[in-house]
Amino acid sequence: MSINPRQTTESRQAEIIATMVRLSAERSPAEITTTDIAKAMGVTQGALFRHFATKEAIRLAVVEWIDEHLMFELLAAKERSTDALAALKAMFMAHVGFAKAHPGAPRLIFGELQQPASSPVKQRVQQIMQRYRQTLSQTLAAAIEAKLIRADADCAAAAALFLGAIQGLVIQSMLSGHTEQMEQQAVGVLDLYLAALGVKS
Repeated sequence: MSINPRQTTESRQAEIIATMVRLSAERSPAEITTTDIAKAMGVTQGALFRHFATKEAIRLAVVEWIDEHLMFELLAAKERSTDALAALKAMFMAHVGFAKAHPGAPRLIFGELQQPASSPVKQRVQQIMQRYRQTLSQTLAAAIEAKLIRADADCAAAAALFLGAIQGLVIQSMLSGHTEQMEQQAVGVLDLYLAALGVKS
């Protein structure tokens, strides 16, 4: 039986992406070289470049993977929810769950945003964050309309605080080296966030 070359390439690309994400959980993504990736996979550096032309192409593919999988989790959580307030809660916990399952992903995002120079990868991350904020703002607006949160809530500021709260949880877990308690801590942080929006516990 013949092997589909496209399928083989996509499978290898997925393996490279997964390896980059895994390594990023252990060290600074900026320090990870293509040699490191190849060594972790047990292949030659040349084998990587048969599937990605440059290291930047790998980084961009990783960012696209994060976007696809994180947004899938967020939108699935939103669609399962009975109303906009439930959607905010579900999206918050879905994002925390994703960060716990893939600790290298937020480190990659933070690393790209910290780069002083603009690049296609950084621009793509910024686009993802903007789309995320828009989704949150729309959900918050729907919650206001349904009178589920305070009517004077600033949707843009509330969306920024939503992301900031998650980022704070992730940074604390990175500093401690432990992600096990992140979801438990997230419940308390989410309660405080919702209280600021006028939600009674």
